[in-house]
Amino acid sequence: MKKETRTIVYDDELGIEAYRLEGIVQPFPNHFHEYYVIGLIESGERFLSCRNQDYRLKPGDMVLFHPGDNHACRQAGEAPLDYRAFNIPKEVMLRLAGEVTGVHKLPGFSVNVFVNEEAACYLRPLHEMVMTGSGEFGKEENLLFLILLLIRHYGQPFEECIPDCPDEVEKACAFMQRHFAEPISLDRLCSFSGLSKSTLLRAFTKYIGITPYRYLETVRIGEAKKLLESGVPPVETAIQTGFSDQSHFTNYFSSFIGLTPGAYREIFLKSKITDARAKGGAHEE
Repeated sequence: MKKETRTIVYDDELGIEAYRLEGIVQPFPNHFHEYYVIGLIESGERFLSCRNQDYRLKPGDMVLFHPGDNHACRQAGEAPLDYRAFNIPKEVMLRLAGEVTGVHKLPGFSVNVFVNEEAACYLRPLHEMVMTGSGEFGKEENLLFLILLLIRHYGQPFEECIPDCPDEVEKACAFMQRHFAEPISLDRLCSFSGLSKSTLLRAFTKYIGITPYRYLETVRIGEAKKLLESGVPPVETAIQTGFSDQSHFTNYFSSFIGLTPGAYREIFLKSKITDARAKGGAHEE
């Protein structure tokens, strides 16, 4: 049986706590928290009781508990629980809700258990970034998009209109193109573009088709390709293109290009050697 592990990381920048439970078979008695909990079942099944409702949690299910929601769970089936989640204090949720809705009010949600692949796609990378101590603004971007989605689908209705502000979005793009090698925060990007975080994220995604952080990573990867093609080592390339560390750079480059930075650089080094030999042979003739 898989060994039980419990990992908890507090993120000072976001003010939230990420935790991961793996190989868990123990039951959890009826209890409640003083903070919001947003979680995702990766594997295993559990019987959950929450606010007098009974559920059977399966892989892919997400849970959402308000402060004070009493809940209990126990093992269902043989597979142990693999679960990742966030604990979000009320004061942080109040700020996040204000950012995405413009209303300074704690949100209430209509569900405790749900399936939403889009929400899971925000939660997983956010969780990994917190766990690894990332300082990139993609972390805050994912958190805001996650809260926005949850409120939109399961919370109180709010204005859905996305302002049409292409000039401000273009300014944000230009800023990232000029400063891609520097640490860029969402606050800095918003200050330059003149938009709030929520408006920038939604308008940017609507106008450009990808999020600001994905745009920044695309610019960085494009510049990294040029450096690697010219023979710059991957470590130096990562530094010159603004990636926080070598592993971060390697992971992003591989996901974008399908090759590691070293393998990509090697292709061009071999090409240059082949060209040099060909020229040398032609000269001898």
